[in-house]
Amino acid sequence: MRAEALEDADTRLGLSLRQLLPGWIALCLVAVLAWTVTVTWAGSMGIGAGTMGLSFGAFLVVWAIMMAAMMFPSVAPMAIVWIRSVAARPNRRARIIGISSFLAGYLFAWTVFGAAVYAVLLGAGRLANDSPDAARWAGAAIFVLAGVYQLTPLKSACLRHCRTPLGSLFHYASYKGRGRDFRVGTHHGLYCVGCCWGLMIVLIAVGAMNIPVMVALAGVILIEKVWRYGRAFSRGIGVALLVVAGLVPFIPSLLPGLTMAPSPGM
Repeated sequence: MRAEALEDADTRLGLSLRQLLPGWIALCLVAVLAWTVTVTWAGSMGIGAGTMGLSFGAFLVVWAIMMAAMMFPSVAPMAIVWIRSVAARPNRRARIIGISSFLAGYLFAWTVFGAAVYAVLLGAGRLANDSPDAARWAGAAIFVLAGVYQLTPLKSACLRHCRTPLGSLFHYASYKGRGRDFRVGTHHGLYCVGCCWGLMIVLIAVGAMNIPVMVALAGVILIEKVWRYGRAFSRGIGVALLVVAGLVPFIPSLLPGLTMAPSPGM
């Protein structure tokens, strides 16, 4: 998050930027580890259509690690402010447990979405093999859907929650029970899914293990959430996706996730 925004939010919540940074750095290091694992797996599987031979369970594990790599840097400030301020923990061990539970809930929300992605990827793999021409137009439709969603009020509402979650943080303070941190993480994760699912479905068209596109999407998501002009940037990305949608039926190389035969599984 921008330094000014962090300082402003954290001042109201009793945290300084200096208190926030160590935890943010730690979660960014976890994201680096997740990227390392993801890149290693991608190197062994390549870029292919559909699920690339992965079983449902294996895909969900891969997907969860991908989401940790792509999302942890942008969700870290929210998780840390929640644990260290609103739901204050008395010591470091309690904070680590709390953040771990929050992130587990956050990844749970994304894993549920990943189950839906797996179902779509099964159909995409069959379409790529059985009807390459239809697959190209399906790829265009995916980019159209992603681009249009970037311009909708629902995208704006979910992005606003992710960019300025202070109101929700104080609402979460009313949560009770042992699973409180997990529930907060899941709730925030669902907003994040609402904000970013349109971008994520691009992976169906370009390949679920397409590392360059994953890196680009992670950068787009981070900029949307932390830059002062993130909403305008989000709309610009929507327009760019619509432009790509007009190109992909005529440039099949833009759709490796819908034009290549499935690769061997892990």
